[in-house]
Amino acid sequence: MQTTIINPISCYGIGVHSGETVHLTLKPAKQDTGIVFVRTDVKGGNNFITASYLNVFDTSLSTSVRNANNVQVSTVEHLMAALWGCGIDNIIIELDGPEVPIMDGSSKAFVFMIECSGKKLQNAPKKYLKILKEIRVSHKDSEITCYPSDTMKIDLTIDFANKVIGKQNFAFSAKDKSFYEDIADARTFGFLHELDYLKSKGLAQGASLDNAIGIDNDIILNPEGLRHKDEFVRHKLLDFIGDFYISGTPIAGSFIGYKTGHAINNECLRQIYAEEYSYKFVTYKELL
Repeated sequence: MQTTIINPISCYGIGVHSGETVHLTLKPAKQDTGIVFVRTDVKGGNNFITASYLNVFDTSLSTSVRNANNVQVSTVEHLMAALWGCGIDNIIIELDGPEVPIMDGSSKAFVFMIECSGKKLQNAPKKYLKILKEIRVSHKDSEITCYPSDTMKIDLTIDFANKVIGKQNFAFSAKDKSFYEDIADARTFGFLHELDYLKSKGLAQGASLDNAIGIDNDIILNPEGLRHKDEFVRHKLLDFIGDFYISGTPIAGSFIGYKTGHAINNECLRQIYAEEYSYKFVTYKELL
């Protein structure tokens, strides 16, 4: 059945790109509402933005969505991943700024908020997007191939020239692994030599070692080190989950990804919807 949270719950956090403090509140929503962002600081117009692959307009450094009135919310992927991991179908996300707070750079804080709020079943069946045929997208040296499956499976490989990261692989199955234990706490990461350039462009104003893994040449700058030896690929998988949950429903499909990012993730999602007879919506019983 569809699921929402029980009680409203709020937090404050920093926007990683804006550097501004954001107040975010998660609120229960009626069945079949979906995931809806509400910009409470936007007055006198349409301030609702539905989480949908069609509303994604920027994937350069994060995933950003906007509505027809150009009201925007950026850096939605970590929260979207948490909602998928907690099985939330319907929720209202209020925020008083244009960016979801970065928190510690992972989904862990958002999962904690959802657990504190509690979850409840609703009187409507959960819908799944079931992949029906093989689909492949590629861009330069990045690639995603998806296949039919009765659950969400992701086999992801990253490959960086940097020695700290190198080549890493992680395979995740919704049936066999735990999002909370294996994925949720994996943090985003960045390179020190890129920071000055990003700041000069008005980006990464809130970036710090409190919300990202910092890398300087072959050194990890965070005093506490890594949470997992392969935390980098786990975070890329977290991003993958969040980007694909913007489909509007959980996906039953098997994905193999190489050097993925927000842009190719959204491109793959759009290709799934564009391919004739490539998918259908089913209930849980129809998956079995």
